[in-house]
Parts: sequence; structure tokens; C-alpha cells
Amino acid sequence: MRKLVVICSVLLFATMVWGQGKIDSQWNCEAKPAVEHSIDVGDQPGHAYGIGQGKCTAAKGAMGDVKEQEGTWTQFTDATGTATPNHGVFIVTLASGDKVYYSYHGTSAMKDGKLETGTNKWTITGGTGKMKGVKGEGGCKGKGSPDGAGTWDCNGTYSTAK
Repeated sequence: MRKLVVICSVLLFATMVWGQGKIDSQWNCEAKPAVEHSIDVGDQPGHAYGIGQGKCTAAKGAMGDVKEQEGTWTQFTDATGTATPNHGVFIVTLASGDKVYYSYHGTSAMKDGKLETGTNKWTITGGTGKMKGVKGEGGCKGKGSPDGAGTWDCNGTYSTAK
């Protein structure tokens, strides 16, 4: 019985010190990146390394009671025809002005230079203001539209210091 009391006390203390939550977000990302550079590798047709940066707007999502507003992605790609492995950083700006930093890696299927589908896994590496020290993990699934824009549905968990 004593062990149970100690374990419950530790769990209660951990819950009081760290705020925990779920992430259920949807991001609408612009069709054209604000910045985009590509270098042809030359070893096979369609193989290129790229770097880009673009913007997304939150269609839904919040961290606690603070809504997500916009996101900026910066990513490296290794395009080989229709398969595009990628990794990058996604910076979310919350309605409070605080920022949350995500590191991600994934793969996108492309057709005619436009997103068809994509998946990624992410970790939250930090933040500013009340989000300083935030940690988390999860993943996203994306779907492209005919104009080249993309919609990403993201789910995961996070914890913050209170």
C-alpha cells in the first residue's frame, strides 16, 4: 500500500509540474513557397536537391486554450522523380505571439511538381514565452490540391512546464 501511495504522489507531482496536452491541428499551406532553390544532381533524370521556405495557416488547432495561427516551414528535399524524402523545421506562431519549434522528416509523393500526398513524423524541440521548454511528438498526413496547395492533418502530444 505504501508503494502505491508513493507512486500516486509522484504521478500527481509530475502532472502539477508539467502541463500535458494533445495536438489535433490542420494546416493549409500555400501552393508556392516564398523561397525555393533546386540543384540538379545529374546522376539520373529528375534527381535534384532542394531547399525551400513557405507559409501555412491554421484551419484548426490549439495548444491548451491558445489557438495556433500560422506556421513557417523550411525544408531540404532529395527529389527523385515522384518520391521526395524531406526534413526540416516548422515554426508555429500561436495567438499569444509565442512560438513552438518542430523538427520533422517525411516523404511526399509528387506529380507534375505538385504535392499529391505526404507523411511526416515530428518532435517539438522548444518554444518561446509560455512555450519555453515545451516537448512533444507526433505526425502529419498531407494531401495536395490541383492548384499545388496542401492540407496537412497533424496529431500528437506535448508537455510544458507550468
